[in-house]
Amino acid sequence: MNQYDYIVVGSGIGGLYTALLAKEQGSVLVITKGSIDDCNTKYAQGGIAAAISKDDSPELHSEDTVKAGDGLSDEAAVRILVNEAPARIADLVGYRVPFDTLDGEIALAMEAAHSLPRVLHAGGDATGEHIEVTLSQQVRSSGIQVLENFLATEILVEKGKVAGIRALECRAGTVEEFGCRYLIMATGGAGQLFKYNTNSDIATGDGITLAFNAGAEIADMEFFQFHPTALRMPGVIPFLISEAVRGEGGVLRDAAGYRFMADYHEKGELAPRDVVARSILYEMKKTGSDRVFLDVTHLPPHTITARFPHIYRFCLDHGLDITRSLIPVAPAAHYMIGGIKTNSWGETNIAGLFATGEVACTGVHGANRLASNSLLEAIVFSKRIVERTGNKSKEEVSAGVKTKNVYSSLGQRPVPHVLPRVGLAAIQQLHWDRVGIIRDKEGLEQAAGILAAWQQSLTPPTDQPSYELSNLILTGRLLTEAAFIREESRGAHMRSDFPHTSPKWQCHIIWKK
Repeated sequence: MNQYDYIVVGSGIGGLYTALLAKEQGSVLVITKGSIDDCNTKYAQGGIAAAISKDDSPELHSEDTVKAGDGLSDEAAVRILVNEAPARIADLVGYRVPFDTLDGEIALAMEAAHSLPRVLHAGGDATGEHIEVTLSQQVRSSGIQVLENFLATEILVEKGKVAGIRALECRAGTVEEFGCRYLIMATGGAGQLFKYNTNSDIATGDGITLAFNAGAEIADMEFFQFHPTALRMPGVIPFLISEAVRGEGGVLRDAAGYRFMADYHEKGELAPRDVVARSILYEMKKTGSDRVFLDVTHLPPHTITARFPHIYRFCLDHGLDITRSLIPVAPAAHYMIGGIKTNSWGETNIAGLFATGEVACTGVHGANRLASNSLLEAIVFSKRIVERTGNKSKEEVSAGVKTKNVYSSLGQRPVPHVLPRVGLAAIQQLHWDRVGIIRDKEGLEQAAGILAAWQQSLTPPTDQPSYELSNLILTGRLLTEAAFIREESRGAHMRSDFPHTSPKWQCHIIWKK
C-alpha cells in the first residue's frame, strides 16, 4: 500500500491547517469523505477568539474559558490555548484569511460569557467559511494529495502503533489501504445524532467510532453543546443565528413580546450558552410553543446587513426581513465537546494516532465550550501536533499524564419490549427526545437500551450510508451511557433528576473498548 509520513482524515480547519504545516515535515495525504469543502468549519458564524487587544490578556481569556468549563477544564491546556492564540491568528493572516477590520485594525466583537470583546470575524457572520475556503485553496495549490469521497472505515494498528488507514471509495465501493507514520483524526463532530442540529450532513461521529474501535480513549461524551438560537420556521432546515447577534444587542422575547432572559441570569442574553438554551426551552414549555423570538429590530438596519450578511440574506430568501421582523428561534445541537482523548500535544493513548478539532477532547472546553474557542482550539493544537511529530520524528510518542478519570466500557443492555425500526430519522428523534438538552434516568435508560439493540441488529456496513448509520449508533451509545453515569448537572449536561453540580463528579468519564 502507498506510504505517507502523515495521513490526515478530515478537511475542516483542523485537518487542512495540520496538512499545510505537516507538508514541511514530510509527505501528506488528506482523506475526506465528501469534497474538501464539506465540513462544519464553514458553518461557524461566530468567529475565533483571541486576546489580541491592548485591553485584553491571555489571563482574562483563560478565566472566561475555565469559568465556562464549569470545573472540568484542563487548566494547563487552557493556558496553552490562550497563550498561543495570538501567534496562530498571525498564521491565519499570513495565509490571507480576510479578517474584518476597523480603522486599519482587526475588529473585535463581544460574545456570550466573554468578559470583553475578543472575537475576530471574517465577512461578518461568514468566519468559518472564509477560513475554510482560504485554507482549502492553499492545500489545493500546495501539491498535497487529497482523496475526496473516501470514507475511512478502520484504523490499522500493529503492535500498539498506528500503521495506516483502510478507506472506502464511496462512489465505486472499492476498499483501499494507506500506510503512514502519523495518523491525524480531524473528522469533526456528530451533530446528525439530533433531529434539530446546525451541522453539516457529514457530522456522523466517524472519527469517534474509528478511534474507539482501534482502542483509543474517548472522553466527556455526555457534554454536547446545544446552540440557543437556530432559525425555527416550517419547512426550513435549522439555520444558525450566531451568538454574535446577541453580542451585538439582539434580545430574546416570548410570543407575547416579553424579554425573559433577565429572569434566568444576571447577564441576560449574554449568559453562557447552556443557560440560554435551557431558558429558551423553559419558556417554550411555559407557552406551549416550539419557538421564541430574537429581536434585532431596534438596531440600525445597516448594522444588521453589514454585520450579519449571511443571516440577513438567508432569512430574506425565506420571506423574513430581520431588520423589521422578529426572528423565530429554538435550540439545536451544535458542538460535540467530548471526543478522542488527547494530551496537550494532540497525542492519544495509541502511538502515532493524533486528533484535532471537534473530534478531539483536549480538555480545554471542560463541561461547556466558551463561544468561539473551537476554531482557535483546532489551529493551536494542530500546530502542536506537527511540532511534536517533527521534534520526535525518530522516537515513539506516548500519551499524556492521566487526570482524575472514571474508566468504563460499554456493556449489555436488556432488549426493549418495543424496538423502533432503525434509521437516521429514528436515531435523531430518539436523541432529541431522550438525550437532548434536559435528561433524566428513565429517558436515558430507554435510549441506551434501544441503541444497544440497534447496534446488535446491524449487519456489517458496506457503503457510506450504512457506515454512517453504524457510526452514529456507536457514538450515540457513548454519549447516552456517559450521560446516564453522570448523576449531576454540570455545564452542557443537565439531569432533571440530579439538578445540582456535585463535587463527587468533578472528574472525566473515559470510554475504552
